[in-house]
Amino acid sequence: MEAATPRPIDGARATAIVDAMRLSVARRGVAASTFEHVAGAAGVSRGLLHYYFGTKERLLAEVVRRDCDLRMALLDEQLAGASSAEDFVGLLRVTLEELVREDPDFITVVFELFLLSRRNEEVAVEFAELMRRTREAVAAILARKSAEGVLVLRAEPDAVGEVLFGLADGLALRMLGEPDRDWGPTIASALDAVRALLTDS
Repeated sequence: MEAATPRPIDGARATAIVDAMRLSVARRGVAASTFEHVAGAAGVSRGLLHYYFGTKERLLAEVVRRDCDLRMALLDEQLAGASSAEDFVGLLRVTLEELVREDPDFITVVFELFLLSRRNEEVAVEFAELMRRTREAVAAILARKSAEGVLVLRAEPDAVGEVLFGLADGLALRMLGEPDRDWGPTIASALDAVRALLTDS
C-alpha cells in the first residue's frame, strides 16, 4: 500500500487548513479535531477539506509532512555552516532546545500521528514514508559533512541519523513531560554519545 498524495490546493487555503489542523491536534488531540472544527478555524467549508484531503488522518499526515519538510530545510541551513564536529554537535543542541522551547506543538503532533499509526494502516503507511524521507534528508547532510572532512562518521550516515533522531525524540518527550527540570546535564550526556558517532577522538 502506497502513501496517498493529497490533491493540489492553492497556497493560502492550504496553509490555513494545515495550520488549523496542527493547532487543533496540539490542543485537543486527534479525536476532538473534527473536520467541522478545523474547517471553521480555517475559514473554509468542510466539503473542501473532504475534497482535498479525504480523511482527517490524511490531513494530519500532511501537517506532519509539511512540518518535517520545513524543519529539514532549516536544519540543512543551520548545519551548512558547521566547520568542525564540535560546531555540528553544538548546532544539534541548539536545534533541540529551540524546538522544545519554541514549538512544542510540532512534537505533540508527531507523537499523535505515531500513536494513530499503530491503529490505522493508512496512517502507518504515511508515517513510515515520513520517517524514510527525514532519515534520508539527515543522512544526506551527514554524508555531505563527512565528504567535506567536517565529520568522521563511525557508522553509515543513515544509521547515525537514526540514532540522532532517537535521542532527539526521546529527549524532547521527556523534556516536555518535566518542563521545570534542569535538562542541561542530560543533554550534555546525550551529546557525548553523539560525539562518539561523529568524531575520531
